[in-house]
Order: sequence, then C-alpha cells, then structure tokens
Amino acid sequence: MDVVTRFAPSPTGMLHIGGARTALFNYLFAKHNNGKFLLRIEDTDRERSTPEATAAILEGMAWLGLTSDEPPMMQFERAGRHAEVAEEMIRRGTAFRCYATQEELQARRELGEEKRQAAKAESISEEEKTSLQAEAHALLAPYRSPWRDGAPPPAPDAPFTVRLRAPDNGERVLEDGVQGTVRIQASELDDLILLRADGTPTYMLAVVVDDHDMGITHIIRGDDHLRNAFRQIPIYEAMGWDIPSMAHVPMIHGADGAKLSKRHGALSTLAYRDMGYLPEAMRAYLLRIGWSHGDQEIFTDEEAIAAFDIAGINRAPGRLDLDKLGQVNSHFLRLAGDERLFDLLKPHWEADHPIGDAEPRLRAALPHLKDRGATLPELAQSFAFLLAKRPLEMNKKARKAVSGEGLDRLRGLRDVLQQLPDWTAEQISVTISKYCTAQGLSMGQIGQPLRAALTGGLPAPDIAPVLEWLGRDEALGRIEDQLAPEDTPGA
Repeated sequence: MDVVTRFAPSPTGMLHIGGARTALFNYLFAKHNNGKFLLRIEDTDRERSTPEATAAILEGMAWLGLTSDEPPMMQFERAGRHAEVAEEMIRRGTAFRCYATQEELQARRELGEEKRQAAKAESISEEEKTSLQAEAHALLAPYRSPWRDGAPPPAPDAPFTVRLRAPDNGERVLEDGVQGTVRIQASELDDLILLRADGTPTYMLAVVVDDHDMGITHIIRGDDHLRNAFRQIPIYEAMGWDIPSMAHVPMIHGADGAKLSKRHGALSTLAYRDMGYLPEAMRAYLLRIGWSHGDQEIFTDEEAIAAFDIAGINRAPGRLDLDKLGQVNSHFLRLAGDERLFDLLKPHWEADHPIGDAEPRLRAALPHLKDRGATLPELAQSFAFLLAKRPLEMNKKARKAVSGEGLDRLRGLRDVLQQLPDWTAEQISVTISKYCTAQGLSMGQIGQPLRAALTGGLPAPDIAPVLEWLGRDEALGRIEDQLAPEDTPGA
C-alpha cells in the first residue's frame, strides 16, 4: 500500500504551532514510507474562512519547508461532489431525509434542560426525580431522528436535511496509532447531518469524502478530533470505503502543564519566523514535542525522515519550552551557511541605516560569531561593534579606560601597530604581547583601553580578531579618534 497523508487546516486563523507540528508529523510519516504528503484547505465554513488566513497558512507551510506533493485542495470547490455522495447514501439506505426543523430541535434541547434542572429541586419525591432525569436524558441524548426508518414527510414540499443513519447498537472500537484501543457505545452517536437544509455539506461529510477521494491511507491529527473519528467512520462504512489508519496526537501544553495559550508562546508559525528562528530549527524542535527516538535530541531533516514512526508519539501532552527552542535554534545558526546567514542578518543590521562599508567587516567576522545568539535579532546585535560609526559613542566605562595612563599606553601601541606588515589576528596578537612585555604591562592594562577605543564599550570577542575584522584603516582610525585633542568626542 502506498502511504498518503494529509494536513487539513481550516483558514479561520493563522497556522499555529500545534497545527505546524501536526503537518510535520504527517510530512515525515509520508516521507519515511516513500509516500505522498498532501495539503487540503478546509474552507467550507464560508463565514469564518478568509483569503488572508489561507494565504498565511500557505506561507507558513512554505517557510517550514513542508511542501505538498500535489497542489493544495480547496474543500469548498468540491461541494457538488460531497452532495453527490450524500444522495448516493440515501439510495443505499445509509442516509435519509430528516424533516425536523432547527426550531423543533432547539425546543427539544430546552425542554430537556428544563427537566434536568427540575430534577434538582428538593421539594419533589425520589420517584418524580427519577422520572424527570429519565425524560431529560432522552431529550438531551444524541439525536435519533423519527425519519431514520422511512417515515413520510410532514408535507410534500417540507424542507429537509440529510442525516447519516447512525449505528443502532453495540460497541464501536477504534484501534488508534497513539491512543491504543478506544471504545464507545453506538448509542453515543447521533444521526449527524450530512447536508444542511440549503443543500451545503457539513464538515463531517466533506472530510470523509475528500480523504477517500485523495486516497488518504493514514490520518494523523490532534486528539481533539478523536470523538470525530467515531462519527466519521460510519460514513466510510456507509459507502463501503476503506477506513484510513488513524492516530490522534495529544495537544501541546505550556511549560506549566496548562492548555497552550498566547501567554505560553502559542503564536502563529510566521511569528516565530519574524522573531528570528530558522525553519530547520522549528522543524527539529516541533519534532521533539511529544515524540522521541532513543536519546537523540536534535535531528536533521534526513535523520528525522529516517527515524520517524507513529510508535514514537507519546500519549501525554507535549510541552512548549521556548528556552529549549532557543537552544535548538542556536545549534542550527552555527550550522547555517555563511552566505545564507548573512542574507538573513542583513535586514536586522540595516534596520536603522545601510551597512555600507561595514560589509567586509561583517563578512569577515560572521564565521566566528555564529554562537553569539539564540535568534537572528540577538545574533545581529552581537555585531554592533563592527557597525558602530566613527567617532564611536563611548559608554562610561569605556571613557574611563581611555583616560590618563590608559591613553598613554594606547598611544604607544598605536605606533607599534602602524608598523605591522601583515594585518592578521595572529600577527596582531604577537605584536600586542611583545609590546606588553617591552613596557612591563599586563595584558589587562593595554587590553582595556584598546577594547574601549575599538568598541566604545560594546560587547566583543577577543581583541586580536576584532582588530583583523575591522581592518587596518578602521582599527587605527578608531584608536586615533581617542588620541585626538580634548575637544574630540570620546577623548
């Protein structure tokens, strides 16, 4: 059997992190089995579905690199096919026309609730209480239509819905790939609506028809759909269709174990992109929320495809941990190619002004500074000392370092550095060391004023590489700015 999976979001909002993980699991399972991964946009809810949400979902999927093997299917476009299946079910006797109106059903529910509340009264007898509870239960139980066995319509032109004839009795069993054996009683299922009174299909019907027509073999989705599985399987049975294997994945919770919300970081997938996370880091992190494979913590795409199986999905909810996401992102920032990373960082560097002649400095330093941030904005900030414009704005500590004796030592070092034939970190380091020895200075005594002159007090790594990255002219120019007359800024 050729494996075919799908991700089927509703375009009523953005693609959130839980949906992204579901898409990833479906994608990896398909690729692990040399199968196909498909995308369906479930836009049958016309009032809540928006083109903007559809576009955001497609953009989020593209950013994550979860590419469908066929063009995305738009569910609403298939309404005619859904209605056709409902009519076929009527012919088969597995669905029927129901003439109960919305008003009648609402009145039934309200009467059931009234009797349920009445049964709580203290002034009635146990016999009356039992009777009221029984009546309430019957009225509030899953709806079984009086027309399910072929009763005639109340009038020739009476409006109707099309309902599934739910299984009559007995136990319904689902062998779930994650949840194991799940059982319910058939009496818990209602005669669910397949076509509304206006002839439009419901979600339950559309999902089953589309999954069948798309050849879906495995359904991997959130466990909030577990109940839906028991309502959808009878539709497969009614049409004599093969039932896909199902696996219902626990939801993602916050680090505190509570249901995930915005305060935990339950943002749209594209928000994580905008916060500076890499797509490969998001994939690797989402994979490990509720799935495990031995002791390995971080997977490349190739490793994930090779290792992924449904058996590795935990029954307990996974937990979102943004600190862990930062660690994973740091790992992939270090692995990122220099040219790609430069392009990703450039918009952050140019937020205030073009990088201009600082570009060679940034490119020279980039391979050595990849470990200085957990996100792109944080990493970009670590290059601030290379982007600083002359004369540098000095913080209080830096101003102190380039005063008095510090300034005298810096002047002597300047004279030595000017004579260097090769402007490399290695030669610069040797030269500074020799200067300290000759002057009887410790490295700290010259390092502090030198670092202050070069960075203005901004964080920076070892001083010799900083001098190399800045280049001879820029580095000596920054030192000269501090040796200038008293009226020069920073002097």
